[in-house]
Amino acid sequence: MVYNIAIVGAGPAGCMLARLLLHLNNHNLNVSIFESEAALDFRSQGGTLDLHVKTGQAALKAAGLFDEFSKYARYDGEAMKFADKDLLCYVQTGGGKPGSLTGRPEIDRPQLREMLYNSLPEGTVRWRKKLTRVDADNRSLYFADGTIEQSFDLIVGADGAWSRVRSVLTDVKPFYSGIGGHALRILDAQQKHPELYDLVNRGSLFSWSDGKSIMAQYMSDGSLNVSTWSVRAEGWQMSCGYDIHDAKAVKDACLEDFAGWDEMLLAFTQAAEDDVTPRDLYMLPVGTKWDHVPGVTVIGDAAHLMTPFAGEGVNLAFEDCLKLSEAIFTAASSNRSHSTQEGTTEGTSQLDTNIHAFEQDMFSRARKTGQMTYDMLELMYLTPGAPRTCVERYLLRAVEDELGRTLTVLLTPVVYLWFFVFKLLW
Repeated sequence: MVYNIAIVGAGPAGCMLARLLLHLNNHNLNVSIFESEAALDFRSQGGTLDLHVKTGQAALKAAGLFDEFSKYARYDGEAMKFADKDLLCYVQTGGGKPGSLTGRPEIDRPQLREMLYNSLPEGTVRWRKKLTRVDADNRSLYFADGTIEQSFDLIVGADGAWSRVRSVLTDVKPFYSGIGGHALRILDAQQKHPELYDLVNRGSLFSWSDGKSIMAQYMSDGSLNVSTWSVRAEGWQMSCGYDIHDAKAVKDACLEDFAGWDEMLLAFTQAAEDDVTPRDLYMLPVGTKWDHVPGVTVIGDAAHLMTPFAGEGVNLAFEDCLKLSEAIFTAASSNRSHSTQEGTTEGTSQLDTNIHAFEQDMFSRARKTGQMTYDMLELMYLTPGAPRTCVERYLLRAVEDELGRTLTVLLTPVVYLWFFVFKLLW
């Protein structure tokens, strides 16, 4: 028996899962990806991502792509500053080095997606296949072009926030997080705006106060990816009183919204090009789960959409891919020794059992990461006086999952003492 695997969505999670399955293909797997977009570069893929050792990097190593990743990885991109609206830096770190056990090198999202796509056999991704419906009973996919793909042993939804595959599993939908803003970009920053380039230091600058933030990240092409976020009512894009797609109107609104902020921080919004994008941040409820449906599952944002304020989304998605591929391989290896019709039934049952177990593990991991991400959002945007009033809690929450509870407790008095002195001086 050969397992037929359908993956819906050719984003980082979908391509990573396919790569893992095909890289160690034991000839018991057929894998196809169905993607609604027309091509790899159909739309902007967003900013930069940091991949963590135990999750994102572990998946790349298992997929045989770590050496290729290293060509693009920017360890100097780990340089980071946390500041308030007056540009007072509470935390400042330098860039990292290859081989660090806790390294989190940056890679541009388009580079990551292209690398994953190019690692797949030609024809794995089928473009312009917009999914309209999933028939879980027959394990069939219905597309907007009128075609039907059927007889899959497993359908995996890697189709993002508004996943159609997820609708087969649960009625739960993403909700507005209360945070919205604009994405902007400064091209050729080193030449045109060297003072802003130096401030970001080839890494990231995160500044927040009063329920608002201005953030800037260095991209490998020399540009700066800038975002402005703030607590906003749902529907603000219609009621804000300015044209959210007009660059001048957006820049003027930024001057008004961030009045009183340091001039260097305001300069990030004013130096941006004319290409501006309004954005609302959505999330699934922390702890989202569903009753298992045989033959169907979801991963990544489709399973546990969260805001970007902990930098864990793609890492959690890649961990999903790694663990799901292991579940599929285990079933395929068990199935390889069965060639009778009875074996076929046993093979299908084993695959379903493994997917069920994978989902239970994913629910646990996603709840933990989702709660941390929401806690970070709350400490940044919903806590009066942030970051000054809660920088200690913010930092300790940021490192808790990586260091573990015991080390975090031991570190707590050191952090509070340091910032007690810091606040006396500044």
